[in-house]
Amino acid sequence: MLGTALNLSRAATAAARATGMGLLSRTPSLLSPSSSRFFCGPQGSNATPVALQMIDYALSHARSLKSDESYAQGLLVLEQCLSTHSNEVDDTTSQNSRGMVLLAMSTLLSERGAFDDAIDKLQIIQGLAESHLGVRVASMEGLVGLNLQLERDDTSRVLADKCVQLLGNDTADIGNGFGSKVLNVRAKALKGLVELVHGNLESAESFFQGLQDEKGCTGNAALSYGEFLHSMGKFSLAKELYQKAIEGISANKEFADPYALAACSMSGREVQLAATCDLGQLEGQLGNFSEAEEILTRVLTKTEEHFGSHHPNVGIVLTCIALMFRHKAIMEHSSSLLIQEGLYRRALDLLKAPSLETEGSKADVAQRDIVALARGAYAEVLCVQQNRKDEGERMKSWAQTAWRNRRLSLAEALEMSELCSKVPIIDARISRAL
Repeated sequence: MLGTALNLSRAATAAARATGMGLLSRTPSLLSPSSSRFFCGPQGSNATPVALQMIDYALSHARSLKSDESYAQGLLVLEQCLSTHSNEVDDTTSQNSRGMVLLAMSTLLSERGAFDDAIDKLQIIQGLAESHLGVRVASMEGLVGLNLQLERDDTSRVLADKCVQLLGNDTADIGNGFGSKVLNVRAKALKGLVELVHGNLESAESFFQGLQDEKGCTGNAALSYGEFLHSMGKFSLAKELYQKAIEGISANKEFADPYALAACSMSGREVQLAATCDLGQLEGQLGNFSEAEEILTRVLTKTEEHFGSHHPNVGIVLTCIALMFRHKAIMEHSSSLLIQEGLYRRALDLLKAPSLETEGSKADVAQRDIVALARGAYAEVLCVQQNRKDEGERMKSWAQTAWRNRRLSLAEALEMSELCSKVPIIDARISRAL
């Protein structure tokens, strides 16, 4: 993560010298006037058209090439915008503008793996007390997502509690209408997700209960609730929630609605990808392998388009595809060892899995749950080959010591019989196995 941040910093410096800040001076002319309609909803929730235009441009420019330089240039645009609005009168509009710029900055940093820098940007928003509640909820949601991704589970629990408390204290700011209900649904679902990660299903249920009847149960809320139902074996209801999450995101544009603002791994596009991935996993667990393969192949393509073909999130989706082929082989008494091995090898390479010589329990590895799950399944492929059995046993041992999931043992996560009551769910949004 430090290396990524340094690369971005160097690229930004180089870009600034090469262009003489020309990129920043060109920005307004490249934007559509219609951008000013974004985030201009309820009274007091508006941000300046300039801020919205610069956010729109910075995000699209950074993602156009998916390089350190393009992301650094996008961040330069946002830094300039933040500086401009910091010198203005510190009113609601100014704080909304700065808050939204910080949300966009944290999202770009997160997409490049600079998670601690993204966290720093989100924490600044908590001090913008006059900003719209939707801005602060989005920052809190982003903080929880990043801390879950980094396995800082206790911190994520504290933050989720603060988010619930924030809604309890400040909902008067936005009244008791639809917007207030949307933010309350998001806060409850966020807390439910944290409890699910902790393996506390009863506690999670208490926060999810009744949310399916709320109109605000879309996006992150629908995805998290769907994952809870999925973990409980309520597949039909889970499928409905996943589809709701996918369709709800499709209907919104980034930064278009103050009540739907999101950042980092909880941003709309990442939620849509994660919900589609979950839907593919569910179809595979139901034995609908053709549908599962089609869905997971589609989400693989979209993940590569959004993040680039060498991003760790691509490795997460490849792991899901490999596990689907494993399940298919077990259920159909067939073999797909070569396909599985190719997928596991590519996935583990993208996930930057450490050497087997490093003890699993002590290894400093990102996406630990998914790496352990992939290696545990890959070990099975090796163990059935007599000349590779020793390597398979070492890989199995590494995976068992690395696995830390609270709800399932590694053996339970890999159990694929029709009698199995527990199923693993890989959440590509937070890079965790649930």
